[in-house]
Amino acid sequence: MAKVNSRDNELNRRLVVLGVSLLMGVVVVAVLSMLLASPDSQAGAFLLDRHTEGFMYPFTIQNVMWLMFFIGSGELWVRFSQSTVELAEVDKQYLPEDESSMLRADDLGPVYQKVKPEKGIQGLFLQRIIARVILQFQASRSVDQANSLFNSSLELFQHELELKYNMLRYLVWLIPTLGFIGTVVGIAFALDYAAGVENPQDPTLLAEISGRLGVAFYTTLLALIQSAVLMFALHIAQGREEMALNRSGQYCLDNLINRLYEK
Repeated sequence: MAKVNSRDNELNRRLVVLGVSLLMGVVVVAVLSMLLASPDSQAGAFLLDRHTEGFMYPFTIQNVMWLMFFIGSGELWVRFSQSTVELAEVDKQYLPEDESSMLRADDLGPVYQKVKPEKGIQGLFLQRIIARVILQFQASRSVDQANSLFNSSLELFQHELELKYNMLRYLVWLIPTLGFIGTVVGIAFALDYAAGVENPQDPTLLAEISGRLGVAFYTTLLALIQSAVLMFALHIAQGREEMALNRSGQYCLDNLINRLYEK
């Protein structure tokens, strides 16, 4: 039951972040819509496709892209928050750090109680590494087996970290895809407009079609900017979490693995 509750709590937290992100996206779109309501506003055409003929406003591809952008921003906030907690964990001094300390299997009980995760709750990287190594060493009394488990755990945690960014990578792919779709739709409407003109020799026709094509390409430009921002922040967040994992591994290697004493 504890595991179910833990998973439910994590799911509820993610749903709250998703809801807040969508709400922020809607608020930003609404504010921009009021500020850029002028028919001649180039910013309105670029950011919102405010005066589109292809879709009934506010149901434009740009607005959908803004919602996806804020969903991605919410995911990034979760990852930044987690990396901050993971980095702070290394400074809690779970293990003796003086150079003269050696750790026998019988000495590790109090350390295990400090890092032992609550039932059904997934602990932080450092806690999980220490707990696994201690249990393995107490069972086998072998430093080699403890070190082997330590290395395997680091590899598994690295894969686990990669999986946590799947949704963000999908959003970074999705936003430019929506932008390209918007551009294709805009080009199609521009060509349809040109086909319906009664006087193809009208000197203003070329300027009108060029203007409509320019607006169509705004969608892709905005999508590429949003995607670039998300990708930049994604690399920073992932780098912080990888740094936290590396620091946790170095801490355990220096203060646990290298201090284990079999006898």
